[in-house]
Amino acid sequence: MRVAIVGAGPAGSALAIFLTRLGAEVTLFDDGRHPELLVGESLVPAAVPILQRLDLEAATVACGHVKPGVSFVWPDTTRFSFSFARFAPAVFPYAYNIARPQFDDAIVARATAAGVHRVVTRARLQAAPSNSTGSELVLAPETLADAPALGGRQPDLIVDATGRARQAARVLGIPALLGPRKDVAHFAHFENFQWDDVPGQVLLARGEAGWSWCIPLKARLSVGIVLGQDDAARLGRTPEERLHTAIATDSWLSSVVGAGKRVTGVATYANYQLISQRGVGPGWVMVGDAFGFVDPMLSPGVFLALRSTELVADALTPLVQRRAAASPAELAAALSSYATVQHGMLAAWSDLVAYLYDGRMVALFRAGRDWMDRGSSAFKTAVQNHIERHIALQATGAATTSRYGRGLLRLLGRYGLRGVDPRPLAIK
Repeated sequence: MRVAIVGAGPAGSALAIFLTRLGAEVTLFDDGRHPELLVGESLVPAAVPILQRLDLEAATVACGHVKPGVSFVWPDTTRFSFSFARFAPAVFPYAYNIARPQFDDAIVARATAAGVHRVVTRARLQAAPSNSTGSELVLAPETLADAPALGGRQPDLIVDATGRARQAARVLGIPALLGPRKDVAHFAHFENFQWDDVPGQVLLARGEAGWSWCIPLKARLSVGIVLGQDDAARLGRTPEERLHTAIATDSWLSSVVGAGKRVTGVATYANYQLISQRGVGPGWVMVGDAFGFVDPMLSPGVFLALRSTELVADALTPLVQRRAAASPAELAAALSSYATVQHGMLAAWSDLVAYLYDGRMVALFRAGRDWMDRGSSAFKTAVQNHIERHIALQATGAATTSRYGRGLLRLLGRYGLRGVDPRPLAIK
């Protein structure tokens, strides 16, 4: 099987490794862009076993910082801290915070070492001509000419790993389901910051408007703000002004960043909550952010990207290993189950993130704490541990799509708040 993957981010490079190991001939198109900052600097624990399968954990350690857990900070009201190790072995006991450019370079290097044909060019897709063999997409002539390993012939399968550029969707006119929020995120890296928390612990904090993150990296701190576009505009005209004002006017952020020095530019992401209505077709498939991106809250992006490549590789294994050409229709049929699962995962993460935005998750944390403070017993401890375990299974990627876990969270969100009103705890 001859596969062309357009996009050399984590999803594209990881899939290239998996398919090459299976015996496919893979050409990986890398546009050569190397942004200073990329969103997706914090991983969830479920990503680590995939990195191990890719033989990438050592490279991740080299560019990363162990992430032991997450703290939710609602200044002046509430703080809840969670350690992944507490829920082991059901939850992988740690994750990583990573410098994304170095992490992405490490995956590309691993792909090249595995035998992937890497082509540094800005690849272009176009709709297949009417006299094609059934594929909906083809490589543009100049892109095909740039890939000598393809020998001038179109690949059997085209993989769109172009992230939010969603090149296949744009060419084929495939719409996306948009999320309810229209936020903008600004972030940068700082040095000389104040850190009194657990090393590597990620902090998520509610602000007067929106929320912020603090992600400890090696010798640096990634600080980001996420808020509605109107609220962002009130902070300043430029991303630099907005981030500076947000830190200066938020007492909690100021206490962390302190007199820290910004050592990078300020990156901006906007309008990112979307899921492609169709992610598979005759002769093509989307992976990673090209299929859909939920939200930076809870950091599921890189995990969803890596997990999508596992699912695609598993679905294609029988076709690759039979050592015979597969038709575009056969490929689409084999990948249909992947598309169903990926849609389900994106929907489950979207639902989970909504519990934090509308205040129900923090209200549940507070209700549980109040319940335990009124007198503990073996029964109450067992119930509380059961609830927290199933929330952790969802929020760490271990079982985000679990029917039981999602049902339990819905039940608790409706009947388990014990008088705690989630509305004052919601993120504007």
